[in-house]
Amino acid sequence: MIRYFVPLGVFAAIVVLLALSIHQAPRKDLVPSPLIGKPAPSFSLPSLSDPNEKVTSAALRGHWYLLNVWGTWCISCRIESPELLAIAHTGVVPLIGLDWKDSRAEAMAYLHQKGNPYQQIAFDPGGLEAIQWGVYGAPETFVVNPQGIIVYKYIGPITPRAWAHDILPRLPAGQASGS
Repeated sequence: MIRYFVPLGVFAAIVVLLALSIHQAPRKDLVPSPLIGKPAPSFSLPSLSDPNEKVTSAALRGHWYLLNVWGTWCISCRIESPELLAIAHTGVVPLIGLDWKDSRAEAMAYLHQKGNPYQQIAFDPGGLEAIQWGVYGAPETFVVNPQGIIVYKYIGPITPRAWAHDILPRLPAGQASGS
């Protein structure tokens, strides 16, 4: 009888040890970015909606904004779309999209179907600009202050909880779109 309890006890100890390790592990969305606290990369990219227009970092200076890296091929980006629309509706902060490794036609059709939460969308079909931001997967969202400094990087789809607990507290109180 004891020979059955010893393996069972060892197994139970391993399960407890693993559970404690998982509970105390750092959060997966807190991957440190070397860009936090540093100037956001300067960019000038064609607008998704009009290739003759440019979306530039210079035009964004002086305002808080979120730069959201997304693509129509990204399942998680599709999951966060309703939350981005809700955030845009609040007018708390401008959402700037960086359409990454995508087709212009597919991106435009997607936005027409699902809604467009972005004030501007920079088009990065080759992914070269995203590299400058240290992007390794989509969606990723950067909080940038009026001085052009990256304040925070959120990895993964923005959820109501992520918005309320991780992103919104990093914006100044009373922040309104365009201020």
